[in-house]
Amino acid sequence: MDGDFVIGGVFSIHYALQTVIYNYTTKPEPLRCTRSLNVRNVRFARAMIFAIEEINNSTELLPGIKTGYQIYDSCASVSVAMDAALQLLNGQDPVIYKDSNCSQSGEMKGLVGESGSSQSIGISRIVGPFYIPQVSYFSTCACLSDKQQYPTFFRTVPSDQFQADALAKLVKHFGWTWIGAVRSDSDYGNYGMASFLAAAQREGICVEYSESFYRTDPHSKIKRVADVIRRSTATVVVVFLAPGDMKVLLEELAQELPPPRQWIGSEAWITDPLMMSFSFCAGAIGLGIQQSVIPGLRNFLLDLSFTEVAANSVLTEFWGDAFNCTMIKSIDPKKRVCDGTENINTLISSYTETSQLRITNMVYKAVYAIAHAIHNAVCQETNFSIQCDKHFSLESKQVLSELKKVNFSRNGYPVSFDVNGDPVAFYELVNWQRSEGGDIELVTVGYYDASLPKGQEFHINRNITWVEGGIKVPVSMCNDNCLPGTRKVLQKGKPVCCYDCIPCPEGEISNTTDSPDCFPCLSEFWPNAERDACFPKPIEFLYFDEIFAKILAAFSVTGACLAIITAVIYFYHRTTPIVRANNSELSFLLLFSLTLCFLCSLTFIGAPSEWSCMLRHTAFGITFVFCISCVLGKTVVVLMAFKATLPGSNVMKWFGPPQQRLTVVFFTFIQVLICTIWLLLRPPFPMKNLTTYKEKIILECALGSAVGFWAVLGYIGLLAVFCFVLAVLARKLPDNFNEAKLITFSMLIFCAVWITFIPAYVSSPGKFTVAVEIFAILASSFGLLLCIFAPKCFIIIFQPEKNSKKYLMNKI
Repeated sequence: MDGDFVIGGVFSIHYALQTVIYNYTTKPEPLRCTRSLNVRNVRFARAMIFAIEEINNSTELLPGIKTGYQIYDSCASVSVAMDAALQLLNGQDPVIYKDSNCSQSGEMKGLVGESGSSQSIGISRIVGPFYIPQVSYFSTCACLSDKQQYPTFFRTVPSDQFQADALAKLVKHFGWTWIGAVRSDSDYGNYGMASFLAAAQREGICVEYSESFYRTDPHSKIKRVADVIRRSTATVVVVFLAPGDMKVLLEELAQELPPPRQWIGSEAWITDPLMMSFSFCAGAIGLGIQQSVIPGLRNFLLDLSFTEVAANSVLTEFWGDAFNCTMIKSIDPKKRVCDGTENINTLISSYTETSQLRITNMVYKAVYAIAHAIHNAVCQETNFSIQCDKHFSLESKQVLSELKKVNFSRNGYPVSFDVNGDPVAFYELVNWQRSEGGDIELVTVGYYDASLPKGQEFHINRNITWVEGGIKVPVSMCNDNCLPGTRKVLQKGKPVCCYDCIPCPEGEISNTTDSPDCFPCLSEFWPNAERDACFPKPIEFLYFDEIFAKILAAFSVTGACLAIITAVIYFYHRTTPIVRANNSELSFLLLFSLTLCFLCSLTFIGAPSEWSCMLRHTAFGITFVFCISCVLGKTVVVLMAFKATLPGSNVMKWFGPPQQRLTVVFFTFIQVLICTIWLLLRPPFPMKNLTTYKEKIILECALGSAVGFWAVLGYIGLLAVFCFVLAVLARKLPDNFNEAKLITFSMLIFCAVWITFIPAYVSSPGKFTVAVEIFAILASSFGLLLCIFAPKCFIIIFQPEKNSKKYLMNKI
């Protein structure tokens, strides 16, 4: 249609070219489309005409100016699209839609098109140098945002950069880390998939395969792509295909259905009604352009007279395909001739489907954007009226400049462009769901708004139906998730999403799924059996409540009681020869020290504290030296007694009772001095032992100074050895009541116990260290008590006849 200003249009009315074989001997024929009508794109072209008629009837937009149009068919071919751009520039060839009245048409001031990104790139290369603005309604390649290469390109559909980010976030949202990818071998597919793969890598998503093809490729290549999809282990397939390419792929897959696949679609095909005839894709989800309403469009689409159809080759083909008839009998004798009785109001096709207007609204907005730019350049608002100059010498540069600034709303949908010529990105999340009748319907289940803060862009407000009608989100991973308590180990030569799950090493946990590392618990904590949480380590020491501790305490108290009972027996029979003959004063001191030795073992039971740690070692050291000093005194008394029987001996006056007491005090004082120095310099202290056992804490008394501890123990050993040597020397002296033999045997037991104690003490872990020390104290104490006093008590109680001076003086 001619006009004062003309808007050009390029649409993929057909989606295939006739194959031309060049023989280089004759002039090649012009490129022509095959009979591959894209009914949906016919609706797009008619929507452009509808928008221009609305503008021409408007009193607010370009009043008094007639806007014309020239619409070309690109056949979804780059070369044909570029040819159409050249025709729009010079206006020589006839076009699809043009009035029969061939009046002089105005110059083209803007161009609407194309749907394919490759076609739009070709057109932009042609019209760009002439500063003619191009507004695409469906070219989404992110490359077209480059203003250095495409300075006059605008679009009403969001860039694939936003779509790629949104699809990657969508895949990540549902936990899919192992996917397949298929793309068109075109600018749309290659650039779109490159953006998606980069975004997917940032989200930690791995791609099992990435295949590309074009619908005109050999069948063998398309079959190979289909076989890759069939054999793959990835359940989810992300598809960046143009509708024509998707149709070819689905037709090939329909020959041999693949295992259930969850299809993730780009906006190019996910909302195309033609694709929904492939039922095995039910459950597909993807991003679609926002659904919209264009008042009056449906009536305009249905307002087709038979005369108008017959006068237009595109509408003739559409009419024949829609009603299975032909306008000319000779073209197809098998079909009936169209006679005008066909009722388009009853027709169900993509042309008449206006309940899901998405891309159609992008065409509508593109036309209005160019019209607003022209309006702002040629019209002036004065005194509440609008004056437009149809004779204004409008340059394309002016339209281009005004187009960058347009900002308006049409039917409630905003139209504006950023510095790259892109609109604000807003997508609907759409899902292919089966209706009650079994047909696939396009259902909006959420949206993606790129203008919202990061992390809040997605909003899902309706249940999604997945592949095979499932309600659970399908799983698509290279392998199962690593549960808490394990960590990921990458498999050699495979993507990062393929890994083995290795249990965390001892002492370490992981408390998240797919943890890349295990981390150790704090020093006082230990993992549970599943190694997914840290719990406080059990604290171990010799509790009073333990059976083992109760047994040791019972022996300790029993030993103390036996020593007291022995002392009572001795005190009761203190005047008898057997008691008096063996230095009763040292015997009572020895029994008192043995009682203390038995009782000091109780300080080793229970939780160590600062005072108990100092008490247990010092009490043990001092009481045992006290005890050994008494035994040493008794041994010396025996030796001195028999030396005194020799003629002229005056030994006993140098080792009488005062000297015996002084000897005990002197030897004991030395141990007290050692213990005092130990406590003053580096005393024992309670300590949590975290090294002996990894899984529990040993609460024990640290020695503070190992030198102090071994000095105390060494001094006890020195006295014991000295006493043992003297007892051995006195063992054969005559006297029925000679204690030397008993002392020898008791010291033998004492030394044996403490010699074996050293390796047992060093090697015993935890509370058993304390138990070994208690056992050594009790064993040596019982040895002294039983070896020295048991035989005499037996005589006192059961053989009183031997407890006489006569028996005592009876030499062997």
